[in-house]
Amino acid sequence: MNLTTEKKQIFVVSGLILMAAFSRLIPHPFNFTAIGALALFSGAQLADKRLAYILPFSALLLSDLIIGFHSTMLPVYLCFACTVWLGTRLQSNKSIVGTAAFSFTGSVVFFLVTNLPIWYGGFYPMTVSGTLVSYTAALPFFANQVVGDLVYTSLLFGVFSFLKRGYLAKLA
Repeated sequence: MNLTTEKKQIFVVSGLILMAAFSRLIPHPFNFTAIGALALFSGAQLADKRLAYILPFSALLLSDLIIGFHSTMLPVYLCFACTVWLGTRLQSNKSIVGTAAFSFTGSVVFFLVTNLPIWYGGFYPMTVSGTLVSYTAALPFFANQVVGDLVYTSLLFGVFSFLKRGYLAKLA
């Protein structure tokens, strides 16, 4: 079988993304999954922008089919679309600091956007005080998200870099 370098890379990236998606299905602390990391990773590693969005959304949708659908899916998916877009900004300069900064940015966007429907949904008073209480109550989830995103981002980018220097280079 003679695969082009691009197809080999897509195969390896797809495999890493599927393994990361599995993190939603195993026991884990709330928001400590690889979904944010895999969105950033696919945006950064896949030249085909359609694939960069399709792969993580497929993984997200498949795991949602198992876990169950929820009322805040639209904001969640929009946040991950934003994280894929952030990843596309990394394509030309994949530095450790830039990758960590974009990972953290994705976590912040997710926290700010996905907690808004919780506040707006009537769980908290529709006041400035209610907003502050809502976001304060979500801080433990945010901490898990930041740590999870940074850990999984390090793993995905690190394993891919290792494979690219070794395994993929030998296949070329």
